[in-house]
Amino acid sequence: MAGGGHLRPGSYLGDVSALSFLPSSPHPLLLAGLSLRSECSTGCASTASSPGAEAPDSYTLAVFGERRVKLFSLGFGVEADGGEVGEARLELEQRLPGFDHWVLDARFLEVDGLLAIGLSDNSVTLWDLSKCALVTRVKSPEKCLLYSMRMWGDSVRELLVASGTILNEILIWKLAPQVLGSSMVCSNEGDTSDVNCPKIINPDDNQRMAVHLGRLKEHEGSIFRIAWSSDGSKFMSVSDDRSARVWMLSFKSQGFVNQTASQDNVEIIPKLTLFGHSARIWDCYVSDSMVITAGEDCTCCIWGMDGKLIKMFKEHIGRGIWRCLFDPSSLIVVTAGFDSAIKVHHLCNSIFHDIVEDKRVSDGLNNDSEIFAVSSPSVSGQYGPLDSKSEYVRCLHFAEENILYVATNNGCLHHAELSNIEDVRWTEIIQVTEKAPIICMDVMTTYSNLSLNREDIIALGDGRGNVTIVRLTSASSEPKLDLSFTWSAEKDRQLLGVYWCKALECSHIFTADPRGVLKLWNIRDALFSSTDIINAPQMFPLVAVFESSFGARIMCLDASLGEEILIAGDKKGNITAFPFPKTSVLHASGLMQQKMLPCDRFKGAHGISSVTSVHIKDSISDRIEIHTTGGDGCICFFKYGRNVQKIEFFGMRQVKELGTIQSIYTNLASESQLSSTYAIGFTSADFIIWDLENETKMAQVSCGGWRRPYSYYLGTVPEYQNCFAFVKDHDIHIHRHWAPTHDKKLLPQGLHLQFHGREVHSLCFIDPASHSDPENNSDLLIATGCEDGTVRLTGFLTGSSGKWHSSKLLGEHVGGSAVRATCFIPKTYTVTYESYNYSLNGISDDISVEKDETFLLISVGSKQVLTTWILQPRNAENRQVCSSGLDIDSKQNSKNLENVDSAMSFQWLTTHMPPKLPRNGLKSGHIKQSVEEGNSSAVQTNMDIMDHMENDWRYLSVTAFHLKHPVLSRLTVCFVVVACSDATVVLRALLLPSRLWFDVALLVPQASPVLVLRHIIINAGHYKDDAGDRYLIVSGSTDGSITFWNLTETIHGFMQLISETQPHMNIDYQKRPRTGRGSQGGRRRWRSLAYALKKRDGDMSPSDGSNLGSLNTAENSSEASGVENTRTIVREASDGSNTEMPSSTQSCDVPELRPMHLLSGVHQSGVNCLHISYSTPDKSYCIISGGDDQAVQCFNFRVVSSEDCLTTTTRLNSHDNDTLKILYQHKASSAHSAAVKGIWTDGTWAFSTGLDQRVRCWKMGLTGQFTEYSHVIISVPEPETLDVFHDRAKRKYHIAVAGRGMQMVEFSPPRDD
Repeated sequence: MAGGGHLRPGSYLGDVSALSFLPSSPHPLLLAGLSLRSECSTGCASTASSPGAEAPDSYTLAVFGERRVKLFSLGFGVEADGGEVGEARLELEQRLPGFDHWVLDARFLEVDGLLAIGLSDNSVTLWDLSKCALVTRVKSPEKCLLYSMRMWGDSVRELLVASGTILNEILIWKLAPQVLGSSMVCSNEGDTSDVNCPKIINPDDNQRMAVHLGRLKEHEGSIFRIAWSSDGSKFMSVSDDRSARVWMLSFKSQGFVNQTASQDNVEIIPKLTLFGHSARIWDCYVSDSMVITAGEDCTCCIWGMDGKLIKMFKEHIGRGIWRCLFDPSSLIVVTAGFDSAIKVHHLCNSIFHDIVEDKRVSDGLNNDSEIFAVSSPSVSGQYGPLDSKSEYVRCLHFAEENILYVATNNGCLHHAELSNIEDVRWTEIIQVTEKAPIICMDVMTTYSNLSLNREDIIALGDGRGNVTIVRLTSASSEPKLDLSFTWSAEKDRQLLGVYWCKALECSHIFTADPRGVLKLWNIRDALFSSTDIINAPQMFPLVAVFESSFGARIMCLDASLGEEILIAGDKKGNITAFPFPKTSVLHASGLMQQKMLPCDRFKGAHGISSVTSVHIKDSISDRIEIHTTGGDGCICFFKYGRNVQKIEFFGMRQVKELGTIQSIYTNLASESQLSSTYAIGFTSADFIIWDLENETKMAQVSCGGWRRPYSYYLGTVPEYQNCFAFVKDHDIHIHRHWAPTHDKKLLPQGLHLQFHGREVHSLCFIDPASHSDPENNSDLLIATGCEDGTVRLTGFLTGSSGKWHSSKLLGEHVGGSAVRATCFIPKTYTVTYESYNYSLNGISDDISVEKDETFLLISVGSKQVLTTWILQPRNAENRQVCSSGLDIDSKQNSKNLENVDSAMSFQWLTTHMPPKLPRNGLKSGHIKQSVEEGNSSAVQTNMDIMDHMENDWRYLSVTAFHLKHPVLSRLTVCFVVVACSDATVVLRALLLPSRLWFDVALLVPQASPVLVLRHIIINAGHYKDDAGDRYLIVSGSTDGSITFWNLTETIHGFMQLISETQPHMNIDYQKRPRTGRGSQGGRRRWRSLAYALKKRDGDMSPSDGSNLGSLNTAENSSEASGVENTRTIVREASDGSNTEMPSSTQSCDVPELRPMHLLSGVHQSGVNCLHISYSTPDKSYCIISGGDDQAVQCFNFRVVSSEDCLTTTTRLNSHDNDTLKILYQHKASSAHSAAVKGIWTDGTWAFSTGLDQRVRCWKMGLTGQFTEYSHVIISVPEPETLDVFHDRAKRKYHIAVAGRGMQMVEFSPPRDD
């Protein structure tokens, strides 16, 4: 509990900079250290407090960073069953005095009871653990500043030191007893080179000296990390030159540690040089048989001692992997990096199945992983070029890990039993009629009710358009053919797919043709007939025909009898919904077939890429969830309304590691194991199984891509049970990893939740009232935007624990453009303005919206991307699949997430981007023609447009508020104000639920870019007039000025125009976001209201402007409602003519709005942050701002109407009815020792942060003055933003600060406040 009136820093969520395994532990226990200060290097070293014990109860832990070292006592309790480690106890034992150089390494010398501390001046300090005293400090004879140091040895006699210098060199030296008179040694006592008779001092004496053993100059960059092998016989180094080098130490005489070792006794031999990283390498590990490297390119590479790359992991994001670690006893590799994630890889996993002959892999792995090739008997011996009559494999399908079905070009179906890879048993099941090629195959496995025998029902479609059904029983080692039957389903070469549906079991089957037609056949009577061969057509009637309006081949489908719906995905990325009544399927007589017309469709669900799988998830709500995967590497989530019968997109997850996703698999793990969801697909020429929740690669097989015949089969735990088969060079290559899991407890693949991998530029609290009951919930949710273009929702558990418990990826901006600002809209206001008459013009309003209040999250950033997310309730039973798709939850804290995730979820709503300028008018010929004609202004215009297209404008700030239309009750408008880097500020409107964007006004003039935006909504009750609510915008610019705009008349005029035109009735809207990987993202229409009115009135004027009657009507109506006449932004040419000058807004006919008040010179430089609070007693507002000048400025003001305006107030716009009255003003010139980056106030307390890594608390006075009350040092390097949540019930302030990571700070006001 934080003390009253004091700031208490909470847990830090950021880069993990240190990893260490506890020694002598029966279980692999891992310690992790977070970065504590800017440019700091932390580390952990540990040893048992009772040497010699197999499983000690406590450890001594040394934690070091910067110039400090602390010793802790770490103990563990034991659970009642004695098998699990209990709660950890960490107590501070010693705080070593500060050093004059940075600490680079620490190592316990258990034999001597000492702690060796390596410093950046190439010296080693020995600390006595028992006496808590400094023993000695030994400096190397080579005096040089270091980037890295690593020591090896358990005693002073054995201690070896490897130092990486700033001069790209590695120095090897050791500590030895003091020797006098040697020219090759140097001690910390002075120069002894003139002593002729060397004398060895008593080894027990504390006097030590440094002995130089070697200098290595092979690296061409700074030495970032050095690692020793466990026996000290070799070490490796990694460098800025992207190389890793392994060195061998050879001692020419025995017992070197007992001698005064010299350079002549030691030979350092270069053994291995490794190249493979695309950026700097940060960490490494070396043993007798393998090498591990981790680098800035977010990859962890495992190498053999022959220099060959075995495997590469790329599962971290952002700036890189700081640390890698390996435990030989458990074969566990651990990586940690900038993104705060700690990833675990088990080398018994199938990803290492190709190292079966290496000594470093356990014997059990050899039995579990198998790689072999087999050949079908009918294909064996086929070589050379192929033709239509050749025999080759067309289809593969696993029934289980030991059963593979193979279909060939000459119509043969084979059964392969793979239990013994040395003796694969082949059985030819059937050959279809006329030896037609088998085009498609699907297998459904069932189990008999009377016995446990497995039955495989195989559906085959051949080139003659026939469907053959085969039923096999596997009662013994040999498969038994129970029955088979064939019928004609299509014409020749028109049958492209046969599909079983799990909801229908094996009683019905679908067939697909090239034109998007699905046929449903009833085979129940034929399949369970007593005869072996059935040829009567009436035994398998055609029940229904489903015809897609897109005309593209159906690639996948799923049906739900309970929901009576069929969803089909086609080859061109579209999905279609068909009615699927139970009576037509289960009780069809077969005498007549039904033609089912689509009830809805969604064009471009996966852009132009094929839809590869469809899954319908049942729900008790009024909407059905549909999950699809596609060839664009995306997982898309749709809702289908039971009542409105409409498919609606609500979310998407792009798996960058996969080029195409074939399906999603969710394992049904037992209670002792953690369930996961996996994406199965391909990238380039590799087959990959990807764990979606842990962001880890479970399996990777090089196969040549998805166009080859292939099949896969996954067990209960895909990490240990997976099979994959593919065809290459007429052979079937099988990679099988099948280990028993009943005696294995699956390790979590992610030990720590993953956060942003780069700097966080913005954050905002999500009001708990919007997603939970504030009185019964202790969770806080924070939305953050990052440099890598991602938006995440992170949960913090308040109370005594005070820890981060979840971090979920909401989505990514188009093209990965950086997110610069975020804004949460916690409520919806109702427009009240009696002076306007909002007419409907007889147009009906039939838009369906949610009855609940709408909560929106807006994020903006580079490339002028503006994305809107909507907060929608979620049911608990729908959580699992969504969490694997849109959300990435921390498994170990899944219970904490149930309360929050089951109640809410942000979903993508819409994305606004400026349209691209056409390039067809910018040809060189046009410019040349203009020059010849002497039209210099036209040349200048073309050049301006070309310069604009090359510029990369970005949004710097955003603010928004949500208004409910006063007449169209089911229509709401979200007004968004964005500031761009080209010094423009634009007011945009988002119509909901139609998701239409309109440019409403351009806020001018702006001489400098705006860095921060805030809005004020003033209640109409504050004024005597009937003008309604006021809407103000406040901005802070790079020139240190603060500007006020009054948007009231503009907003009411826009609402009036919406009532007249109702553009949402006749303009299509954006349906899904673009991904940049073959996705078109649906249609996007940007229309002005004038165009919408013209279209509604039926007057489509030519583009040359010859008929502007309708446009003038729209302009006149907007002018009557208080909106200025629309105009094109123009610039004055040299000849005095006006030429069009494009701006970053890409908006034409946008009215300009001038400020109502300007405060210049508030800060000497940029206004980085600004916050506004309202004071109830005097109805005034308090603005507090921070800037690059390290100052904090505060002033109180009141907005008064013209009736109450005093002669002392300043009015810059005569058309405004309101003026600004400044009441008080106060400034703290040196509030921080660096630029102020974030600030917040509620009128009583204020909090600020800056680049000095301080959070300062300010006490606000009644007259605008404020004084510093408290401050605290935070762990976030380079803070960029700050936001505060005031928990009034518990009388606490929760301050979130973000930059390179994120940290929570808690403040409790004094009791007497």
